[in-house]
Amino acid sequence: MESEVYIALLHWPVYNKKGEIIGTSITGFDLHDIARSALTYGIKRYYVVNPQKAQRAFAERIIGLWKRGESFEFNPTRAEAFEILSLKENLEEVLGEIEAESGERPVTVATSARVKKGISFKELGQKIRKDKKPYLLLFGTGWGLAEDVIKSSDLLLERVAGETDYNHMSVRSAVAVILDRLIGKERMA
Repeated sequence: MESEVYIALLHWPVYNKKGEIIGTSITGFDLHDIARSALTYGIKRYYVVNPQKAQRAFAERIIGLWKRGESFEFNPTRAEAFEILSLKENLEEVLGEIEAESGERPVTVATSARVKKGISFKELGQKIRKDKKPYLLLFGTGWGLAEDVIKSSDLLLERVAGETDYNHMSVRSAVAVILDRLIGKERMA
């Protein structure tokens, strides 16, 4: 893989089921499950973005519990996955950090279960393998990323679609599926 790939899980601005823009709460499952998927697929950094200071403090406590003491002794590989996790207040902080680190603004790729059309997994996977640009995949909690985030992104990825019309999987599952479709070893062969 030529490009460095980053992912960001946004808790704001996202929609609730009424279509209102809200902020959501950080969950422990999203922290460790997505961090483990990210490390498995060689993601450079996994950002958890939440504007609420108390929510970021909550996440820091969970991360700290897994990085020391009994939790670490019980499952040290989870602590390893947390090494690539970074908490940020907003998307601008994420973009600034990646640009400072890589020397260029990342190509932002929004994801959405609501929007059917977008760049295909195959095409984006090829770009990631050939480009030397950083890529930032954006995932939304709640009922998905606000339209402003999608419109301001460089690319919109096609949605994950299964055999049925049901389309409301957890963001943890969606991240794992998308990473595998884009940069899984079988896709890169």
